[in-house]
Amino acid sequence: MTRDFFGEAARCLGLCDPSAKCAAVTLLAAAVQSGAVSLDFNTPALTESQPGRPALPDLVSPARVPRRRLGTPAGRAALVHAIAHIEFNAINLALDAVCRFRNMPEAYYTDWVSVAADEARHFCLLAVRLAELGSAYGDLPAHGGLWEMADCTADSCIARMALVPRVLEARGLDVTPGIIERLRQIGDTRTIAVLEVILREEVAHVAIGTRWFNFCCKREGKEPLPTFLELLQTRYSGTVRGPFNHEARLSAGFSPAEMEALTVACDG
Repeated sequence: MTRDFFGEAARCLGLCDPSAKCAAVTLLAAAVQSGAVSLDFNTPALTESQPGRPALPDLVSPARVPRRRLGTPAGRAALVHAIAHIEFNAINLALDAVCRFRNMPEAYYTDWVSVAADEARHFCLLAVRLAELGSAYGDLPAHGGLWEMADCTADSCIARMALVPRVLEARGLDVTPGIIERLRQIGDTRTIAVLEVILREEVAHVAIGTRWFNFCCKREGKEPLPTFLELLQTRYSGTVRGPFNHEARLSAGFSPAEMEALTVACDG
């Protein structure tokens, strides 16, 4: 007997313990691959916007997140902790994209549950690295604003696809190579190995976002470039920042025209 895919995804989203969430997401992705779950579109769509999360880390403003020199184990632990927090939120964002939006092709849902499984694996790799550095997820405060984008795009799949993978995740494509280079200068090959896996796979995640953003644009009769720029202006409260990783963004589906427009917006 097959299980309800949406019910299973909602259960994963609601789990608070990171280890339990990662294990459940991994099993769900495997069940999707084997055909052990079915998509029942009569299952009610998600309306609540707060996913399950552990009591720790404490969520604070970005200014209060600890920043330490990478030359010390504590500094590297702070960096890895911050990235682990991003990956934990990315699990929930991918699951929310599955649970919240209906009337999308089946491939949309299998894409996003595969992203959730990748993010869970990234989190586990970072958790292992944190342990090697004498720390654990929850030991430090973390950025409290990462879920805001989910809230402000909860009513629109086209906005979610534009702003979560193509803004938040794409920013990781820009900054991770610089982090890797700084770690290389101090010989931290263990952390570099994890970040190289994440960077490579995040290109594919941004590409998935691009694919479904373009799908939504076509379905709604909109042009992707002006729609993306309009959503940046009307729904994104942050600032567009460079420099951009043009090679990675082009591989993830950004067009040359989009990169030119983002560069102009950044310069402006």
